[in-house]
Amino acid sequence: MTSGIELSISCNDCIRRGTPDCADCLVSFIVGETPDELVMTSAEADVVQLFTAEGMLPRLKFHHRSTPNV
Repeated sequence: MTSGIELSISCNDCIRRGTPDCADCLVSFIVGETPDELVMTSAEADVVQLFTAEGMLPRLKFHHRSTPNV
């Protein structure tokens, strides 16, 4: 069974790109210093969510440009 892409995050669409939040974001942690895009299957996203909940990974700080900054 093949698992399809469930989550795709493009840093180009994030209003926090290049800010201190970007440096402490899950995408930067996984992809590296110059993040561009993160793609995960639903199973991978579930594992990342467990690690994040336990404080083992930084939170996802992505906010789409069309979404109000919260």
